[in-house]
Order: sequence, then structure tokens, then C-alpha cells
Amino acid sequence: MSGIDSPVTDRPVVVVGNGTAAHRLVESLVRLGHRGPVTVLGAEPVAAYHRAGLLSVLDGTLPPGALSLAPAPPGVRVLTSAPVTGIDRARRRVRTADGSVHPYGVLVLATGARPRPPGFDAPGVRTLRSLADAAPPPEGPVVVAGGGLRGVAAAAALRRCGHEVTLVHPGPRLAHRDLEGPAAAVLAHALEESGVLLETGRRVVGREEGKALLDDGRVLAAATLLVCAGEVPETGPARTAGLRVRRGIVVDDRLRTSDPLVHAIGDCAEAAGAPGSSLASAWEQADALAALLTGTDTPYRPARRVLRPGVAGLDLTVVGPRGAFGAEPVEGEETVTLSDPARGRYARLRLRGDRIHSGTVVGFPRAVAAVGRLYAGDRPVQSDRLALLLGSAGGYAASGELPETAVICQCNGVTRKALTQAWHQGARELPALAAATRATTGCGTCLPAVRRLCGQLAEAPDPDPDPEVPQPMEGTANG
Repeated sequence: MSGIDSPVTDRPVVVVGNGTAAHRLVESLVRLGHRGPVTVLGAEPVAAYHRAGLLSVLDGTLPPGALSLAPAPPGVRVLTSAPVTGIDRARRRVRTADGSVHPYGVLVLATGARPRPPGFDAPGVRTLRSLADAAPPPEGPVVVAGGGLRGVAAAAALRRCGHEVTLVHPGPRLAHRDLEGPAAAVLAHALEESGVLLETGRRVVGREEGKALLDDGRVLAAATLLVCAGEVPETGPARTAGLRVRRGIVVDDRLRTSDPLVHAIGDCAEAAGAPGSSLASAWEQADALAALLTGTDTPYRPARRVLRPGVAGLDLTVVGPRGAFGAEPVEGEETVTLSDPARGRYARLRLRGDRIHSGTVVGFPRAVAAVGRLYAGDRPVQSDRLALLLGSAGGYAASGELPETAVICQCNGVTRKALTQAWHQGARELPALAAATRATTGCGTCLPAVRRLCGQLAEAPDPDPDPEVPQPMEGTANG
């Protein structure tokens, strides 16, 4: 049997895109027992890598190879340098740039998003979406255009590696779509303390050699202009194929497009009226689709929005619907605020009943971890709200000696103990630790902490063997 009449687990699956969403999908398909052939078509010339770690490559913290994801499971064919040039839905075929044709029973679009263009055409403008983009810039001043959370993180990374950096943002305050005023002020102060120059309420409108032109007529020195003006879902292949597209590729609660044999996941997909906005949501969609394609009938429900931007040196999380901080409070809603600008800390939680409806936490590392977990799991908050914000409710510190129970990778719930055990079992490099534990494969903010733990473990003596475990005698084989 073949095509639409064959069992779901036997159908050939073709995945367009080779990012983290696609990688998660094929892993989950194999784990859940998919028996048909799986082909992944990646446009980039490299194997799948952890895109959330690009900032760590940009600032020199990690080499590019450290972002590599585990190889695809056996039986999955991955083609790189294979951009898709056409989708024939009538014949159920996908064509790539080299003329190859790939038949499918199920097609999955995981085409991601592309950087939003700067609004002017000029050579020498960089973005930050691919591994090639993350190559360290040449010596000289850098202007970052766009002060959303991504632009802020990029500016901080470039400053850490010694560049003179100016961050230009058209909004009234940094990350104005995600942060309220006091939280944005803490963020701005932290950047300025690190040496980043800020230009808010201004736009970069042009580029000349060695210069960036502002909308008020001023000229900034810029050996490099890095544009971080947001991203746009990559919907080109879907549009050309006649699928329904709004801002993203429209999908239903089974992640199906307007063609029931074509699905979409990740940044390119628009589920429940909103395009994907985080790695966590892409993973959830990948896992949900793998389950649907292997026999479950549980509709996909978008998870709660938790942002953990990778701004090194500043613990920050935003939870709740976009724009919730500016909405009018409802009757019975409780607001908890703790502002400590002198120490670079601010938190505000809006609670309905004993659960978090929305919140922003800056500069409280333990609260960042705890608030994210409580909101994501829709779990009740303890009655002592101050203890939650000050950290006695759990979480981890980003530096120093951590207890075994400390959760280092918040996205995947990976503890120091789990990482240490994986290390002693042979996973002694970042890619191996990521494959063994999934640490660092989420938002990427734990990369420095995991790398630091690797260094500590490498310098520490091997632990004494457990006296309760029989040890092999010298000179004998240990099979």
C-alpha cells in the first residue's frame, strides 16, 4: 500500500528544512516507531546545529562545531545544500535545486524564518540567522540595528569580545514589545555599564562604507552593521504551492495546512493565530506532530509563552501572553512588584487566584527559574510571594558551586547531577553532553554554565569507585 491509503507509520515522510524543529521531529518519529522512509532537505551546506547558540559563536565563547546536533537516527536520510524549488501537491513530489525529485506520503514544512530586511539596500549589512552569520566580525566599531531581545543579546555578545558597540532602537525603550518600563530600564543600565552605547527612538536608514546613517542625519562609525530587526516566517515554498498563508503557514490543531497531507511546524507555522516564536514551541510542535503521524489523536495545544532571552550576565524571563504587562488588571487580580534598580533587579507578577497570569523578572536568578516553571506548568504559587522572588522557592545560580539538584538547563530540566553523571560516562564535550542530556538544546542561555561545569569536572580528580560496586581486577577483561 502507498500514499494516503497506507498506514501512517509506513508513509514516506519528507521534511523541508534541517533546523532544530526538523531534527526534533525525525528523532521523535523514529522513537515512536515510524517505519517508513524519512528524508530531510536542508538548504544550508552544513548538518543540523543548535541555532540558539549562535551568540556564543559570535562572541567566541564556543567554536562553531560545538553547536552541532546529534546525527539523525539510523534510517533517516539528510541532504544538505538541497534548497526546495517546487512542491507538486497533485503528484506529491518535492523538487530541489539540483533537479532531484522526492516523493512523499506526508510532507512537513519546517522552513523556519528569515531576518526582517532593514528597509534599505546596501552592501556590508549582516544579520544573525545562520552559522555563517555568526562568524566574528572584523575589527572596528559595530552598530546593531534593532533593540529587541535578540538585538540586546547580540550587542552584549559583541561588547564582551571587545568591540565598540552602539545599539540603535526605534522604540521608546529597549525590547518595548516585551518589557515594561522598569524592566527595560534595568536592561538598559546593564548594557551601558558594560560599555554599549544606546540610541533609542532612532532608526538606521542607510549604510555607507564604514558608516551607519541615522534618521536624524547623524553618522555613526560602523565597520559592521548588524541588523536585528526581527524575523519573518519563511513561507515562500508554501505560497508557491498554493497553501493558505497569513503571516505564517496556517495550520490546524493537527498541524495540518490547507492540504491535509502537508504539515508545518516551527517558526514558519501559524498555529492558533500566531506564528511560532520560540524554540520550545517548535519542539512541542515537533513532538505533537510525530505523535499524530504515528497513531495518536491528541490535538496540538500551544504551550504557555515563556521567554528566556540569552543576555549573558543578566537573568531575565518574561511569561504570559504578548503585551500582557500593558493590559488593564481584572477584578480580583493580584500584582506583586519588587523594584531594586540600584542592584539591577526588578520583578512584577500578575496573579489570578494562586497562579501566575503574566510576569517579568530581571536580575533574580533563582526567581527566573522558579517563575518560568510555575507558569509553564500552570502550578500554584506559594503564599510567601517575597520568598519566590528572592529565590528560596528554588532555581539555580548562574555561577559558583552548585548543588547536585541545581537545574542548570531550565528548558529540559537537566540538573548538575545529570550532567556530572553523563560526563563520567564518557560525554566529555558539549555536543556529547547535549546528546546525552539535552542540556544546551533549548534557549541556549545555559551554554556558559555547562561549559564552565565541563572545565570544573576536567580539573577535578575522578571520584573514588563506589565500594558497593564490584570492580574489575587488574589484567582482566571487562566485557
